[in-house]
Amino acid sequence: MTPHGGHLSLVKPISVDARRYRAVTRSNISRTRHWSKIPPRLQEALQVVSTVLPFRTNEYVMEKLIDWDRLPEDPIYQLTFLQPGMLRTDDYNHMAHLVKSGGSRAQLKQAADTIRLRLNPHPAGQMTLNVPRLNGHPVPGLQHKYRETVLLFPSQGQTCHAYCSFCFRWAQFVGIGDIKFQTQETTPLVGYLQQHTEVSDVLVTGGDPLVMRTEALRRYLTPLLSPTLAHIQNIRLGTKSVAYWPYRYVTDPDADALLRLFEEVVNSGRHLAVMAHYNHPRELQTKVAQEAIRRIRSTGAVVRTQSPIIRHVNDDPDVWAELWRTCVKLGVVPYYMFVERDTGPHGYFELPLVRAWEIFRRAYQQVSGLARSVRGPVMSASPGKVMIDGVSEVGGEQVLSLQFLQARDPSWVRRPFFARYNSEACWLTELQPAFGDRFFFERARQPSVRGDLVSVRLRR
Repeated sequence: MTPHGGHLSLVKPISVDARRYRAVTRSNISRTRHWSKIPPRLQEALQVVSTVLPFRTNEYVMEKLIDWDRLPEDPIYQLTFLQPGMLRTDDYNHMAHLVKSGGSRAQLKQAADTIRLRLNPHPAGQMTLNVPRLNGHPVPGLQHKYRETVLLFPSQGQTCHAYCSFCFRWAQFVGIGDIKFQTQETTPLVGYLQQHTEVSDVLVTGGDPLVMRTEALRRYLTPLLSPTLAHIQNIRLGTKSVAYWPYRYVTDPDADALLRLFEEVVNSGRHLAVMAHYNHPRELQTKVAQEAIRRIRSTGAVVRTQSPIIRHVNDDPDVWAELWRTCVKLGVVPYYMFVERDTGPHGYFELPLVRAWEIFRRAYQQVSGLARSVRGPVMSASPGKVMIDGVSEVGGEQVLSLQFLQARDPSWVRRPFFARYNSEACWLTELQPAFGDRFFFERARQPSVRGDLVSVRLRR
């Protein structure tokens, strides 16, 4: 039974065109009917850039979301198809030469890995500052950056129904094993959580945990409902499936079983949040996408939406205003506008922080209070989530006003600080303090919330 008194999630869905999922990748894209619609130079770019960065899509994205008459400017095409500008010119030319000359798989991998390791594959201290320890040993497949929240990376969820071309977790998908977070076990997770009663939230992430079949996902969620983990109040599922494969909740063979699992989590007394990644309002316009939201919400789960601001995709205040209004109409809670992280092909997607703030402000002005639950623009940087509040004047000097919404040290949260005005800066490390020689958090030592992980001084 749901909190509403009935199995509303299992009401027969509206009629949609049920499909079987098939991945479209570098190896079979040329056999799709859409390949001929892509200009030759963009076909080449896809084959070249995908030797370095991950590429994966599916027929739903290609048939329902992309306007093939608007290439290459179409936002969903930019969101899912790799572009020539995503690699430096010299790197692109080198990989293009290897591809055209028939370079061996080993040659391609060696050259690609050299480029990948220059692209900051795990930003914000993920490999050094976020790894928790249990009884002196690292816990595989977990990250613990903020006191209240632990991230879980199930091994079966380390892919997606389609890859976002901007994705900051791209390193999970390119086969560099020693920089991949994943776990097949829940015993270390439970042991760690039992020792850390300050943790209230577990975020199941990836990849995308919703690529897993329901029974596989159940093996990770059920232990979290144990009475010994009563302090775990909130379970979050980070997913793009709602946009890239909404059939997961509607017509997939185990869609009803998945919704029953959601109901079990909710009826255990936990809050279940589906952290939906919607980057553009077009992803919410199909009948099946809207039906997926309806069915998820009928279980008592809450759907929240978050996205970075992405050049070529959604760097327009009207697009954001439409996205937030549509979300509210469908019962989805606007949550975050992020700043594109300093990893992978970020140079292709990033915007100056001042420009991101201007877009956020102009979009925010267009929506009602129900959509103003959204926060942004926010950088998920090494010390924490830093929000750009705006451009101000202090002591006759133009400055950027910032604050932490979340931080490694909770005492930093909602403490205003100021940076020199810089119209070109795209990330926290490109800013200089407006007053003094360091930001306040650079003078502090980062506290460890992860067992016996040693505290480390922040470096800019």
